[in-house]
Amino acid sequence: MALSYVTAGESHGPGLTVVITGLPAGLEIDHALVQADLARRQAGYGRSPRQQLEQDDVEPRGGLRHGRTLGSPLAFFIQNRDHKNWTAPMSAWPVDEAALEEYGWRGKPVTLPRPGHADLAGVLKYGHEDVRNVLERASARETAARVAAGAVAKALIRTIGIEVRSHVLQVGGVRATPPAWLQVSDFDRAERSPVRCIDPDAEAAMIAEIEGAKRDRDTLGGVTEVRAFGVPPGLGSYAERDRRLDGRIAAAMLSIQSAKGVEIGDAIASAGRRGSSVHDEIFHTDERGWHRETDRAGGLEGGMTNGAEVVVRTIWKPLPTLMRPLRSAELGSHEPREAHVERSDVTVLPAAAVVAEAALAWELARAAQEKFGGDAVGDFVAAHAAYVERIARA
Repeated sequence: MALSYVTAGESHGPGLTVVITGLPAGLEIDHALVQADLARRQAGYGRSPRQQLEQDDVEPRGGLRHGRTLGSPLAFFIQNRDHKNWTAPMSAWPVDEAALEEYGWRGKPVTLPRPGHADLAGVLKYGHEDVRNVLERASARETAARVAAGAVAKALIRTIGIEVRSHVLQVGGVRATPPAWLQVSDFDRAERSPVRCIDPDAEAAMIAEIEGAKRDRDTLGGVTEVRAFGVPPGLGSYAERDRRLDGRIAAAMLSIQSAKGVEIGDAIASAGRRGSSVHDEIFHTDERGWHRETDRAGGLEGGMTNGAEVVVRTIWKPLPTLMRPLRSAELGSHEPREAHVERSDVTVLPAAAVVAEAALAWELARAAQEKFGGDAVGDFVAAHAAYVERIARA
């Protein structure tokens, strides 16, 4: 069975559920590592007060025994601790008007769509009269479930030596200058940075940029980078469009809330260069086998990994929920109004990097499972070892 997952739940509902299918049996899931990834998603300079309300953790609901997968669907539940303030407004079953009145603005229908959100297109598409029916599910709160799935994917690909790390490359107009050849250990600096930046000078400038936007009651976008180390060549395929791994990775990144663009390797800079200075030349030595001295392709050629590091950058728009509201119009009456003000992050770049990291880990795990298969994790690892041995002789 192909590796897949589905999430369910709303931002202020009881919680989020993720169900993962296709995992081999016997995979060890470290609870502390899953918790750590969920905490990383909530951290970062410029986040809203809600991140202090939620302290995410997973509650296994099936598919796990004594810390190891059973080969059956793995289900996690992530409680929304703020749900206690939304019990009647987010009730799954009908409630009377009196119960809703007690919640003040929370109990009233939302009829003013916010620019930059899914609000207007969502109510038009699904025929809703209350924007809350859209915004609760469209919320980036859903990414907590994706990060939990990504933590499981990391556990799987770690068994074959793949490590996925992330950092923030740009916030607003401030861009970092990381080392040309990043090592896994370089990303430890990002883990200690409040903006998840490897470059200390850029970190200070990013914080100043965030403070300036906060004073102006505005928001900031930027760029994150995710790198995967230890990826063997041949994951994905050139043979069919839906198996091309670069396309799947790009789709995964663009499915994340606020993502607006994806770059693999040096794609943007390469557009202005000649081919002779773009493509990564191929070398072979007895010590290193097949290898490249450059990685402008970002580890992907012809829809497949090529043995180099996989490098994916995601471009994120500034958040549309603003403390200085934009213009909109009321549903029904069409009266012009300013969009309502809610608590908002100034930027989500440090958290977005963690979500993008989970997305890349998932797509690599999915491609690796397709390549190596196995109902038990030992079969998966053995198939990978046999493949690596074979291509070493090529």
